[in-house]
Amino acid sequence: MSSSGGDGGGYDYSEDWVVNSRGMRLFTCAWIPKESSRGVVCLCHGYAVECSVTMRGTAERLARAGYAVYGIDYEGHGHSDGLQGYVPDLDALVRDCDSFFSTATASFPRRRFLLGESMGGAVALLLHRLRPDFWTGAILVAPMCKVRSTPS
Repeated sequence: MSSSGGDGGGYDYSEDWVVNSRGMRLFTCAWIPKESSRGVVCLCHGYAVECSVTMRGTAERLARAGYAVYGIDYEGHGHSDGLQGYVPDLDALVRDCDSFFSTATASFPRRRFLLGESMGGAVALLLHRLRPDFWTGAILVAPMCKVRSTPS
């Protein structure tokens, strides 16, 4: 990752880009504690927002508490390529997140968490379902998910 500085508050912030299987550039960011990490949290942002701005405060608090934090702007969101606010394929979006998060967190053998907000809650659940033994758990904030249908 290319460094974009830090705040001197116990962590370093960096930004970078990855290219997905469809050739689109996706923006990524990370807040890494200067001391050894207590674990890692991967951010799954909501619809029509991004991780580097709307989830920054949460990421900074987690980093100050000793957690490494990684985020990725989905296709069509934030700084990433794609038509803004358009999600043509949720499965592809989940695969993009899985590819980035699994690579970024490879050095963390345990204590890997997903944090999903709104639409990101659905993404976090799908990621956890994809690799249930990889993730320690998930934190869902106002998740966009349907638990069960009610009979008509």
